[in-house]
Amino acid sequence: PERTVCRDDFMKTILIGVLLLMPTYLFAAGSRPIEVEQLVKTIASWDGSKLPSYGKGQAEVTIFKITIPVGGEVPWHIHPTINAGFIIVGRLTVFTDAGEKHELMAGDTIVEVVGKAHRGINSGVVPVELIVFYAGVEGKPLTIEVD
Repeated sequence: PERTVCRDDFMKTILIGVLLLMPTYLFAAGSRPIEVEQLVKTIASWDGSKLPSYGKGQAEVTIFKITIPVGGEVPWHIHPTINAGFIIVGRLTVFTDAGEKHELMAGDTIVEVVGKAHRGINSGVVPVELIVFYAGVEGKPLTIEVD
């Protein structure tokens, strides 16, 4: 009988410990729910032009982190493929050769123009950091500089 009492006490201690820890576990697991926020879904680039169909060939995804210094200018260029970006830090102004202008700040997204000459300028007071995702075709250029 004495052995049973010790075992019962041990089981009670384990049960109490589990019950005391369970709310902590549930709180910790429930305090950080997975959040999904759609940043952009579109069939058009920032200037309203409809995005082209994907190219033929093996799909290739490329992701860049780009840093543009204060006052820095990205040269005139075109993208032959669809790409989109997310501004992490800074202020970026994008221009097309047709005179269109688009202002972006930290937290903004951009779906780039495809096949149109454009450039970007860091118009802020800190370096611009952005992530750009390209949905390209293997072996094809992502960016072509233009004069």
